[in-house]
Amino acid sequence: MIKTTSLPLGRISLLLAILVWLALVLVDLVRIFGMINNLDSGISEEVTWILEILFFFFVYLVYRHVFWKTRQADFLTLIWRGASTGLFAAGSGLLTELIYLSFGESKLGTDPFLNNIFYHINFAWTSAFLISTALLWKHLILYQKNKAVVKQWQVFELSMLGALFFVFFNHNNFDYSFLFGLVILLVVSILLAVNLKWIPYLNFKEKWKTLLFLFLILMSSGVLFYRVLSYGNEAKLQINLTDNLFLMALFGFVFAYGLFSFLVTLFNLPTSSVFEQKLTEAINFQKLSQSIQPEENEEQVLDILLDSCMSASYSDCAWIALNPKEQLQVKNPLRLLDQPTQTSLASLIFNENQSWTSTSSTEQAQSIRLNHPIYKSALLIPLVINKSILARIVLIKEVKEGFNKEMMSIIGTFARQACISVENHRLLNQAIANERYQEELKIAQRVQKALLPLQLDHPDSFEISAYSNTADEVGGDYYDTYQVNPHHFVVIMGDVSGKGTSAAFHMAQMKGVFQSLIQLGLKPAEFMKKANAALSKCLERNHFITASIFEIDTATQTFCHARAGHIPTLWYRAQEKTAEFISIEGLGLGIVRNQSYQNHVHEKTFDYQQGDLLVLLTDGILEGRNEKGELFGYDRLKNLVEAHHQLSPPNLQQALIDSLHQFVGGDGMIDDDYSLLVIKFTQPE
Repeated sequence: MIKTTSLPLGRISLLLAILVWLALVLVDLVRIFGMINNLDSGISEEVTWILEILFFFFVYLVYRHVFWKTRQADFLTLIWRGASTGLFAAGSGLLTELIYLSFGESKLGTDPFLNNIFYHINFAWTSAFLISTALLWKHLILYQKNKAVVKQWQVFELSMLGALFFVFFNHNNFDYSFLFGLVILLVVSILLAVNLKWIPYLNFKEKWKTLLFLFLILMSSGVLFYRVLSYGNEAKLQINLTDNLFLMALFGFVFAYGLFSFLVTLFNLPTSSVFEQKLTEAINFQKLSQSIQPEENEEQVLDILLDSCMSASYSDCAWIALNPKEQLQVKNPLRLLDQPTQTSLASLIFNENQSWTSTSSTEQAQSIRLNHPIYKSALLIPLVINKSILARIVLIKEVKEGFNKEMMSIIGTFARQACISVENHRLLNQAIANERYQEELKIAQRVQKALLPLQLDHPDSFEISAYSNTADEVGGDYYDTYQVNPHHFVVIMGDVSGKGTSAAFHMAQMKGVFQSLIQLGLKPAEFMKKANAALSKCLERNHFITASIFEIDTATQTFCHARAGHIPTLWYRAQEKTAEFISIEGLGLGIVRNQSYQNHVHEKTFDYQQGDLLVLLTDGILEGRNEKGELFGYDRLKNLVEAHHQLSPPNLQQALIDSLHQFVGGDGMIDDDYSLLVIKFTQPE
């Protein structure tokens, strides 16, 4: 496989430029020889013009390639290259002048061939300097370019292209057409010379160097232009290459842009320090804006703020006083200051009873005069977040009234940005903590859903359906069924006082206790007594649990019921076609935590018939309020059950929940967990 590489265009262009220049020298010497000997050399002047144009073209390609390779270089480097090329070209011209002065009126001094060789050398270096500097000016003109500037430059390039071939029109004569074309090109050059957007980006030191380099370019242009004019005025036999519109227009463009750049840079020197200060302030402001990241802390923001304030105000020293209640720490709270001096200055600045509570007077920056042997003025900047002072920045100067209004405004902006950054950091941390809490609540929801049974044990002789909803992410309602034997089933519903995570935790404890006691086959009253004893040992003192338990005997069509402070169960009797709440006395579990609890729990056995309904519920349903503040209440529930008793348990349950939501409406509220369990006795066993 043949490996291909890109062509070295720069070297090829340089080689071709040298070959064309040598051809130009040879052709012109042959023409000079013919002039001296009155012979027809056979070479017309058009050949010289063509070779001259080719030389300009290849020199342009050489420097275009050079600028393409170094296009990312800084301004100073590029301008120095133009200055160094000009120095070399001007130096070669002056050296030629010295050589001719040393020759005097000798044979060498009057030799036309030697004179033309030196002339062509100076022509080559002058062309190289002008073309390279013109390309440099192009790079500077098109810095931060816009459409209008690009069009102006394109017009200039087309005009210069026309000037390149203008020699075929006026035959290298200095006439009115030459002057007219030169004036037009100079006007276009001056219009381009006002594009100096690169100068403000130089700092003070760089502007001084730029002035020196621009001065060298202007001096080189002047020396080379003088040499061109002197060659034109000398009464020597030579081929005229420099009375060329293209070359003269380049002189005008290079000198005009160099002069404009020099003057604007010179006039910008007094404002350089101000611009650099503003740039530093902008950088500091950006640092403050970007200093808070999820992995960083508030102390880093305060550290950056302290340095930024010192830089913006030219302070001699500074420190940051932290609010002890915030528990913040900065690695280096002092700047250019020792601890004893800071203590003495603090006694002059702060009152003995300095408050860290924000008020309208303490939120403003304060300029303070100091009675100190060294330091004469101070600036106190409070950092206020949520009506609390996070810290105070103290800036110190050795001069009186060292902080002007502009400084205070800039520093105030820094302080506000830092406070926003710290507050955003805290909000971000709080959001992360809330997100973590939400994730934990989602886990708790999944755990709690797992605590409630997916399927409820029941025989064919009755149907059962249950529903539960929490006011918060998790709640404290619980229900379950358990088959003791083929004819005995236990149904339980409980409600932990309160809501949220604590209620959910106690609900889990309740499930464990109930599941353990159910398997003992206890009667409802005995079950409540033992449940109270067990739960009294694990419930917090301010929590209790209400519960209802039913032991259903399908063989005898009876149920035994005990209640521990829970909402009475609604019993719909199919034969009487009426519903009533079963009222049995009973005290909530965990209220009385001793043996006397057995006096507060009772049980009772009831006979049920086919078509009867039992509706167990928690108080969240009855306490639902509409926008008028009215409760859903017992009577509304009773009337709904009587109206929809013919429905199956799932459908009746849905009708009750829909009625509750319709009653509460969009502006009402259900601020507690609510659960519903419906049992319908369908057929005798």
